[in-house]
Amino acid sequence: MTPDLFQPVRLGRYELANRIVMAPLTRSRSRSDGVPHSSLAAAYYQQRATAGLIVAEGTNISAQARGYAFTPGIYTKEQIEGWQPVTEAVHEKGGRIFVQLWHVGRISHPSLQPDGALPVAPSPLRPDVQAFTETGFQPCVTPRPLETDEIPGLIEDYRHAAHSALAAGFDGVEIHAANGYLIEQFLRDSTNLRNDIYGGALHNRVRLLLEVTEAVSRECGGDRVGIRLSPVSPVNDIGPDHDPAATYGYAVEQLNAFGPAYIHVIEGATQGPRDAVPFDYEALRRSFKGFYIANNGYDRALAQQTLALGHADLIAFGRAFIANPDLVERLRIGARLAAPQRETLYGGGREGYSDYPALTPAERAEAQSVPA
Repeated sequence: MTPDLFQPVRLGRYELANRIVMAPLTRSRSRSDGVPHSSLAAAYYQQRATAGLIVAEGTNISAQARGYAFTPGIYTKEQIEGWQPVTEAVHEKGGRIFVQLWHVGRISHPSLQPDGALPVAPSPLRPDVQAFTETGFQPCVTPRPLETDEIPGLIEDYRHAAHSALAAGFDGVEIHAANGYLIEQFLRDSTNLRNDIYGGALHNRVRLLLEVTEAVSRECGGDRVGIRLSPVSPVNDIGPDHDPAATYGYAVEQLNAFGPAYIHVIEGATQGPRDAVPFDYEALRRSFKGFYIANNGYDRALAQQTLALGHADLIAFGRAFIANPDLVERLRIGARLAAPQRETLYGGGREGYSDYPALTPAERAEAQSVPA
């Protein structure tokens, strides 16, 4: 049977209602201490629970991991309690929800760090981007390179966050190793200039990703773990790896040892062109034993074609979910998609977050009357 976007599928230990994934979307609507506004977030995610899988927004694994104001955490008792109504709301609608474990590394600012400390990174290279702080955007600074003996504690932060995620009711976790954040800063030779066991040779640059995945998989079980990758995306001023095919190909092959449920791959530039830099994503799919989630610039037609050709197992949609809480239904019947309000993407309350309407009966009937 040819895979279909709306066909149920089994991912790890879970039966998903369809092959549509809601990608993680930073919305900056948590408290300053990283506790989600439970009722607000519960309404938002429950509205979108018809997705086969929701991957909740990037969520800080520690106070040091933070790089954007008003983003949630998953490392304190209060944060766990804040997330519990959210996961319950999704489960009430029959949905499944993972949380994305996030450490931004150098994409931060001292005002976002404990005691005004410098952000950390593999190497002291300042990114030419701005951090979103509680007083507005400020230029990122030169980070402090992590000492080798600090890295076991960093890995423990990931493990503890995974433990906390299960306590909060999440069905699993996604390790964020994409978009120029900490783990990808270690992966790429453009941002990793270290000469210890975490730098230099390819197997050293991949070491942190593998050690984090091992720790998280032991905590959750590999079938409840995914990894997000972005082999050629330039986002967050991360320079290109000199051989992305070798770097990411080796990383994916080694990840198989831990039995993760999926890799979630941003194809091309994040929120940009899919083909700006040539890359053989099929090679990653062939070498990985779990599911391949394709992401970036997909519409219904491209998603169906990609599944039919066997190039992916699930398709992730990101910003389309912001203004279309019923995106699954809209895609199914070919209805128009609403556009999000740019001014309410980050920060604020219900407006531009949980107040986007679903299709009316009249709009649904109109869409269904149009020939495919």
